[in-house]
Amino acid sequence: QVQLVESGGGLVQAGDSLRLSCAASGLTFSSYAMGWFRQAPGKERELVTAVSWSGVSTLYANSVKGRFTISRDNAKNTVYLQMNSLKPEDTAVYYCAASVVVTGTSDRKSEYNYWGQGTQVTVSS
Repeated sequence: QVQLVESGGGLVQAGDSLRLSCAASGLTFSSYAMGWFRQAPGKERELVTAVSWSGVSTLYANSVKGRFTISRDNAKNTVYLQMNSLKPEDTAVYYCAASVVVTGTSDRKSEYNYWGQGTQVTVSS
């Protein structure tokens, strides 16, 4: 079965960096667009960033542009989220997701077929 397993979350201070990883199994990883979403308490799950199957196309939420970077290693079936200059408002559960529907990138949750269990990121001020 398909599994997406996130890791790398934790408690950091404002201005610090974190790198999240999402290891995929049970699917042809290089055929899937990948996304990172986040959900803060009481808020909707929102797209943070996405990357096409090839890694050529990326999409970022305005709130993270210039601070976060998505990358993928198709040989390792892994997608990464490098988060720099973290802010308290980045506090959320971060989820990775895989889409076989999207040929480029997408911010639509409905277009993602598989989801990880999430990893908590907490940024203190």
